[in-house]
Amino acid sequence: MAEAAKTEPNDPNAVCLATATPDGRPSARMVLLKGADARGFVFYTNLESRKGGELAANPHAALCFHWKGMGRSVRVEGPVEPVEAAEADAYYASRSRGSRIGAWASKQSRPLEGRWALEKAVAEYTLKFGLGEIPRPPFWSGFRVLPRRIEFWRNMPFRLHERVVFQRDDDAAAWRTELLYP
Repeated sequence: MAEAAKTEPNDPNAVCLATATPDGRPSARMVLLKGADARGFVFYTNLESRKGGELAANPHAALCFHWKGMGRSVRVEGPVEPVEAAEADAYYASRSRGSRIGAWASKQSRPLEGRWALEKAVAEYTLKFGLGEIPRPPFWSGFRVLPRRIEFWRNMPFRLHERVVFQRDDDAAAWRTELLYP
């Protein structure tokens, strides 16, 4: 991630998030990773969005980072858990005022009658909160993907790419490593 932050011009933390619909169909979209540590990979969203509903029904996900300029990608797979309220509160408070208003105004993933409806909601919440604090909406929080499988891919000449996989059965298990054919 640190290397990508130096070389990728826009959103090096952009990642494709894949979930599954309740009937098992894959569903993918881009999100911004907002945290990565030994426990997992964190992103935030409207819990009433399509991805929020899919994760509530099936708490498993996959992430795919692709840094074309570096010739690298990373795939992550694992169960998903909600972040603690304090963690979501802290991240929400770090967002710009406009982004916090937007979280209240957007009925993410639901039909929009027209752009005017969103702009009207933004104006209403801007008036509601004035210059005061903007609390985190009860329908907005984060998820942590708990890695069970991480694959690192590196572009190599003649399409003889390097692929290394780390796998474990649970948080307490040791990582197993293997190389894969390209």
